[in-house]
Order: sequence, then structure tokens, then C-alpha cells
Amino acid sequence: MDVYFYETFEEEAEALKNYLGSDLSYEMTPKTIQETNHTLPPAALISIRTQSIIPPVWANRLDGVLSRSTGFDHLKTYLTKIQKPLPCGYLEEYATRAVAEHAILLMMALLRKLPQQLVQFNHFERDGVTGFECAEKNLLVVGVGRIGSEIAKIGMGLGMNVRGVDLVQRHAFVHYVSREEGIRWADIIISAMNLTPENAGYFSESFLRQTKRGAILINIARGEHTPTAVLQKLIQDHHLGGIGLDVYEDEPSIATALRSGAPNSLPAQKVTALLQYPNVLFTPHNAFNSYEAVQRKSKFSAEAIRYFLQHHDFQQRVLS
Repeated sequence: MDVYFYETFEEEAEALKNYLGSDLSYEMTPKTIQETNHTLPPAALISIRTQSIIPPVWANRLDGVLSRSTGFDHLKTYLTKIQKPLPCGYLEEYATRAVAEHAILLMMALLRKLPQQLVQFNHFERDGVTGFECAEKNLLVVGVGRIGSEIAKIGMGLGMNVRGVDLVQRHAFVHYVSREEGIRWADIIISAMNLTPENAGYFSESFLRQTKRGAILINIARGEHTPTAVLQKLIQDHHLGGIGLDVYEDEPSIATALRSGAPNSLPAQKVTALLQYPNVLFTPHNAFNSYEAVQRKSKFSAEAIRYFLQHHDFQQRVLS
């Protein structure tokens, strides 16, 4: 077998089959590695997304790993664990617009109290669901890379006041501020950072306590930026006015528990407890998932696999 794919949802599987053609041998599963209970890798080349946890003992039986994602912090973590060279590849940008639009989707839904509106439709009740317009609201984008800069452009197009926080100030159209100035100024904060050892737990309780009461926090980047326990405290005492997440702390455990229909893991219980609040909106790490992005991702994946089988390496490779 040339390659084994983990974490292939239905639409992605169909697109992959189209781009892989008939000359490669492969198998696919929608499950993560841990959900399959595979004790050995089914092929020397495997492809994952971000929720599979690769057993360190597999390293001696693998020739390579392709993550069908642009983020690769999980691959760096694996290489650190195994302490040996192993080609680990990732994809070039394929979902910038999709993720940026999803961030704005979460923001607008929370501004207009959409979760509560859906509940109150059953009684056609409009009390307590008066929302806010985007125009003239203060939008802070934390992490102004490819996705963050696209979020900033859309926000400006909606008539919002936009500022950015980043260590590297690469975009002339963005007004950059310090994290402390930005967090006190913002009505909406969107996290679009990549994950590094330095920014894990970035949105700590002490940091978020500096926001305006009623500020909305959106995270479409990495769940490690927004600790669940902190979010629970700040939504419970009404300090935050809304939380929109597409990524989660301990996401592999949460995803496995929820897919199993038995959300009994502690991380899953903590996350689902937040959904009792009408100003909380969660999506299943789905921001990338537009038709256009899935087609690009599948095409890039097939190209990366063909390149690896010929050269035993990836053009987009994680450096350990």
C-alpha cells in the first residue's frame, strides 16, 4: 500500500479519490489513529490531520508522515518525542479565506445572539435577543499572518475599527498595537496565531480580565491558546459577552469522546458544560471546510504524496 489516510471526512475522501486517480494504492478511514486501535502503521507512509496522535513506537516502521494541514505544531511535537529523523510534511496554504470567513461568521452570530434566537424561534419570542451591528465596533486580530490579515480585511470591509497584535508587523494596512493596549480597546478579539511553546495559554485569566465587560472572544487558531477553565470562569461571571470556538484545548480527547457518543472524558465534559450558556457557540474544527478549500487541500495532498513516493521527502517539510 502506498499510503494510508486517517481522519478523512466524507467530502474530503471523495475529493482525494478524484485527485489520487487509479495508479496509487491507498486506504482511508474517518477515524483518528487512536480511534482505530491500530497497533502498527498500516503503511510506511501515513497521512493524518491534527487530531491523530502517532505512537512513538511507530517511528521505526514509518518512512514518512503527511499532515493534511498548514499547521504543523503537532508534527514538531512528534519529532521531539521520537528524537530521530523522519520526513514529516504539511501543505501549503489552502484555506485562508475559508478560515477567515468562519471567524467572521462566529463573530456576527454572537453579535446578533444567533444561538439564543434559534432557541426562541420555537415561541417566536424577541425579548432579550437584541444584538449589535458590526459597523464601528473595535476588532482586535491577534496573530496577523495569512489568516489574520484576511480577517482584518473583511473586518475593515464591514466598517469595523481594526487593530492587530503580532511580533512581526508585516502588513502596512494594519494598525498594530501592544497586546495590553489591544485587549483593553477591543469589543471583539479573534485569535489567529500559530501555536508555539511561548504562546500556549496566551489568553490567561489575568489577561482576559483586562477586556471590556461584554467583549467577545473568537478562536479559530489552536485550542491551546484559550484554556477551557479560564473561559468557564469568565463566561460564568458575565465578564465575556460571548465565546466562539472552532478549536479546543485537549482537542484529540474531546473529538474522540464526542464522536463515540459517550462524552465522558473530563475535557469533553468541561467543553460541553460551556454550551449551556446562550452566548457560547462551538463548531467542530471546521473553519477550513469550504468546498473550494477541500478541493485545494486534496489536490495538494495528492501532489505531496506523489512527490514523496518519488523523492522520499516532502517539499513542505517540518525541520526538527
